[in-house]
Amino acid sequence: MTSARMSMMDHLDELRSRTIKVAIAVGVGTIIGFAFNQEILDLLIEPYRVAVPDGSLIFLRPTEGFSTVMRVSLFAGLILASPVILYQIWRFVAPALTKREKRWAYPLTAVFVLLFVAGVVVGYLALERGLVFLLDFGGDALEPTIRAEDYLRFATRFILAFGIAFEFPVFLFAAAAAGAVSSKKLRENRRWAVLIILIGAAFITPSGDPLTMLMLAVPLYLLYEITILAIRFLLKK
Repeated sequence: MTSARMSMMDHLDELRSRTIKVAIAVGVGTIIGFAFNQEILDLLIEPYRVAVPDGSLIFLRPTEGFSTVMRVSLFAGLILASPVILYQIWRFVAPALTKREKRWAYPLTAVFVLLFVAGVVVGYLALERGLVFLLDFGGDALEPTIRAEDYLRFATRFILAFGIAFEFPVFLFAAAAAGAVSSKKLRENRRWAVLIILIGAAFITPSGDPLTMLMLAVPLYLLYEITILAIRFLLKK
C-alpha cells in the first residue's frame, strides 16, 4: 500500500517537473516573441493588408494595444516551444512504453514538430485567400473596420488549426504500430478518407471557400498517401 502510494507520488512529481519545464519553455519563447513583436505583428497583418489594401486595424480600449502584443507574443512562444512541449510529453509517457515503442519515440516527435510547422506555414499562406473571400461578401456597400484584437484572434486560430490538422498522419502511424489499422485497410478506404478530409477541411477553414478548403484538403490527402507508404515499408522493416 505504501509502495503504491509512493509510486503515485513519484508520478505526480514527474508530472509537475514536466509541466514546469513546459511552462519555462513557453515563457522563454514568449519573451523572444515579445522582443520581436513588431516583426511578428507585421507578418501576421500582411495578409490583411493584401486583402484590404487601404484598410487599417484599430483598437478601442487603452489597454488593447498591450493585450494584443501579449497575445501575439504568447502565440510565438507556443510555436517556438512546441519541440520542448512534445519532448516533455514523450518523456512523461516513456516509462509506460515498451522498448520497441521507445525506439519510435524520437523519430515520431521530430515528425510531429515538422508537420506542425508545415501546417502553420500552409495556414499562413491560406489566410490571405480566406480573408479575401470573407471580406468580399460586404461588396462596395460595406467597408471593413476591424479591431486588431479580433483580427489577430482569427488569424492565430486559423493558423493553429492548420498546424494541428497536419498532425493526423502521426496518429494514423501510431494506430498502425499498435495493430489497429493496416496499410491495406487504409488503401481500401481511400474514398472514405477523402470524404472525411473534405468535411474536416470545410469545418477547420472558417472562410468556407473552396480554394482555401483545398489548400488544406490536398496536403492532408497527400500526407494520407505518404502515411500508407510509411506504414507499409517502415513498420514491415
